Amino acid sequence: MTRHFADLRAPEIVSRLTTTSIILQPVGAIEQHGPHLPLSVDLVVAAACAEAVAEARGDELDIWLLPPLAVTKSNEHTGFPGSLSLKAMTMLAVLDDIAAGIAATPARKLVFLVDHGLDTFLMHPFVPPDQGGASPESELGMGIHAGHEETSVMLHLAPDLVDMSLATRNVPEALAANRHVKLGGTTSFGWLARDFGPDGHIGDPTGATAAEGERLFNRSVELVGDQLAEVSQFSF
Repeated sequence: MTRHFADLRAPEIVSRLTTTSIILQPVGAIEQHGPHLPLSVDLVVAAACAEAVAEARGDELDIWLLPPLAVTKSNEHTGFPGSLSLKAMTMLAVLDDIAAGIAATPARKLVFLVDHGLDTFLMHPFVPPDQGGASPESELGMGIHAGHEETSVMLHLAPDLVDMSLATRNVPEALAANRHVKLGGTTSFGWLARDFGPDGHIGDPTGATAAEGERLFNRSVELVGDQLAEVSQFSF
């Protein structure tokens, strides 16, 4: 049975969606990921994780997948050729318009989105170090973009798109030495990818492996599934 929202025929919207159905919107990006990874990293990971979760727990939790959003808000990567970005207000308008369409169906749980009388949720398949997630010791808690873990996952999901001969370590060690003003510290700060160097990545991809990527991906699918299980039971 399909778990793709767009594959439903009009009469099925009423017959197969209910107030407990979960509509899942994968949100990717088309942005630079250093010299060794493709622009599509975030899109590939978001789409693959959503598909895997729907396959594993779609029937149990009544999950329905919307088509992934490819181009989103990536303005921190402007200045790197190939990075595409919507203005923040443009992206919010797109999300709001999608939510309005979902609000016209019986479904009442939308992961991610806004307004329209829906319970809305935002979740991550991987919690980045700057938001409290783990980071390999070699990255000093700074591996937030195209580093060890993201590169490993891409070696698992799409190895033909990765060129490890171009992978280099780029860890802001001086910043990591700070007590408060650092990625994941108590004092946040604005940044652009180019602030960390000309290649745009932040972390150490040099030791990445497909085996590690498979482990991380499977863990993320389990995490998202567990999050969606709580979403299905959530009520104020």
